[in-house]
Amino acid sequence: MRSMEIYRNGNLAGVLTEESRQSFVFRYEDAYLSDSSKAAISLTLPKSQRAYQSERLFPFFANMLSEGVNRALQCRQWKLDESDDFGLLLATAQHDTIGAITVKPVPAA
Repeated sequence: MRSMEIYRNGNLAGVLTEESRQSFVFRYEDAYLSDSSKAAISLTLPKSQRAYQSERLFPFFANMLSEGVNRALQCRQWKLDESDDFGLLLATAQHDTIGAITVKPVPAA
């Protein structure tokens, strides 16, 4: 199981967890939820107490990934399987993303 913290404009918004290659969970942090001045990270992931679950990496996060030749180069650089969307997101979205979302790894317990 792998997890990453999701930040919106530098504020911790929630945690995205890959429970298996076919099971992903996103949950907002309580402090982020309680602050009405902070927007949802996506229209498809509105602020909610409930955890969002998906059999694939949520489209919002998958759309942050490169495609084609760029994806192949990134996977080669970080020694990732090209089908490892979660790993690629973690490797590429920690700095300088196009937009408000960045991520940080959650250390394994």
